[in-house]
Amino acid sequence: MILKISGSRLIKSLAASALFVSLLFGAVLPASAMQIQKVVSKKGIEAWLVEDHSRPILSLQFAFKGGSTQDPDGKSGVATFVSGMLDEGAGDLDSSGFQKRLEELAAKMSFSANYDNFSGSFQTLTQNREDAVKLLRAAINDPHFDADDANRIREQLLANLRLEEKDPDKVSSIEWYKLAFGAHPYGRSSNGTVESIESLTPDDLKAYRKRIFARDNLKVAVVGDIDAKQLGDVLDTVFGDLPEKADLKLVPEVTLANVAKQRVVAMPNPQSVVQFGFQGLKRKDPDFIPAFILNYVVGGGGFSSKLMQEVREKRGLAYGVYTYLYPLQHAGIFAGGVATENKSVGQSLDLIRAELERVSKEGLTETELRQAKDYLIGSYALRFDTSGKIAAQLLAIQLDDLGADYIDRRNGEIEAVTVADVKRVAKRLLEPKNLIVTVVGEPEGVKEVGL
Repeated sequence: MILKISGSRLIKSLAASALFVSLLFGAVLPASAMQIQKVVSKKGIEAWLVEDHSRPILSLQFAFKGGSTQDPDGKSGVATFVSGMLDEGAGDLDSSGFQKRLEELAAKMSFSANYDNFSGSFQTLTQNREDAVKLLRAAINDPHFDADDANRIREQLLANLRLEEKDPDKVSSIEWYKLAFGAHPYGRSSNGTVESIESLTPDDLKAYRKRIFARDNLKVAVVGDIDAKQLGDVLDTVFGDLPEKADLKLVPEVTLANVAKQRVVAMPNPQSVVQFGFQGLKRKDPDFIPAFILNYVVGGGGFSSKLMQEVREKRGLAYGVYTYLYPLQHAGIFAGGVATENKSVGQSLDLIRAELERVSKEGLTETELRQAKDYLIGSYALRFDTSGKIAAQLLAIQLDDLGADYIDRRNGEIEAVTVADVKRVAKRLLEPKNLIVTVVGEPEGVKEVGL
């Protein structure tokens, strides 16, 4: 997503948005009170709807399955480029006219691309819904991709890429995915490279939109002041004229190699940034919920996590260390990171490996499991405290194919996990001897491995 605003319109935009923002972040229905309706339009577009007529606002989120894995070979960054161009002139409005009209309506529209999905977010006040929906329709169905606008967005993308080249966190992440996935589409950055972005043309952007924007790979979630009949009309207006089927290229499933790899990228800096990880789980793996709890205790739970205690609290080697599960459509990742002084990189990695090994053998205690459950269950409601968050959750559940009843099932699935479940999954998942590591900085005594 590329953030754009004209300075001459800033004050007017802020004033027009004041009511919108206050409504957007006001109180919403609690998760336990939500009723999810499956709405199918006359043209066969399906969406999940949660009606909330307490505030005159509509939040709509959608995604086309595909994302940057559908970037053509040699043209990485196309999906991200397209995401920055859809509101740069569409229908009968040029770029400035489109942005001005959005501000007049106090509507918000944004687009983004990750590996697996091309996503959009849209919010409007009820009183402006008809006109705002027309703008969304134009952005999806009739974007201009004018050369002058494309060159302006290209310069923004290139500026971001050049900043990334100097950011050790970004470099470490990009290099980790290259090391872990090689020639697979997950091995290249969704943002592309300086060379690929420089080479892209408006025709490349048009070709991507034509291949990916279709009805059979579309998921939609809607929350707010609209009923099922009205939503059906909105769905057909925005998406009804898209092609029936997307033209997606096959993306192979990929499993990370069971072998240690370590790459060092030299960058003058008083500290080094480390990314590490190995094979994880996809979202529909039966062991995902136990792994989710395990990750929270190992490195996902902030200051209470085991790695934070070992690396920061006991030894003061780093401000923070973390882990996370990243279930992609075609792969699963268990990953993490730490930033520490160059002289402490080796010791920090040794501690991380040792703790992962210990947990893989011992699992968790009953107390650790209980505390993790209490937090993960108790904090779940915070994912539903705005209409935008609710729509995002509904969209994610659809993309993961978890079923409309997942919100009701989720906490029960966490509660059902036993110590034996976590120990079994820890043994399956935590393999520190297979750790894939990238280090960016000037680490002392740390060498490359397995390259």
